[in-house]
Amino acid sequence: MIPMLHSLISNFAAACAPGSGGSFLGFPTWYKYLDGETVAGKCSPVMKFPDDIGEILLAVVEILLRVGGLVAVAFVIYGGLRFILSQGDPEKAASARKTIINSLIGTVIALLATLIVSFIARSLT
Repeated sequence: MIPMLHSLISNFAAACAPGSGGSFLGFPTWYKYLDGETVAGKCSPVMKFPDDIGEILLAVVEILLRVGGLVAVAFVIYGGLRFILSQGDPEKAASARKTIINSLIGTVIALLATLIVSFIARSLT
């Protein structure tokens, strides 16, 4: 239990290697694109205000896009359940099918947007 907790905390800490960031539960951290330094034995992000505002905003946008992707996947599941529970009613089935299609489109958009933001951020840093 303790090694897993240590791993979770150390993944959340700032990376001391330039350009690399940790993650928390699979989400990037807000300081993902910032450089890190070791201060008093602990690793912390190095921020140069106002130069690093863009990198922080890109990381926050990436986090929000990933959350949006998870919400879209949840709506796919919700639409699937509605389709199963429609019991052959054409109106309910059509509504559930529309929910599934729209959420799949949202998933693709969120995935592509996350990839584009990540690509832009990596090319700027």
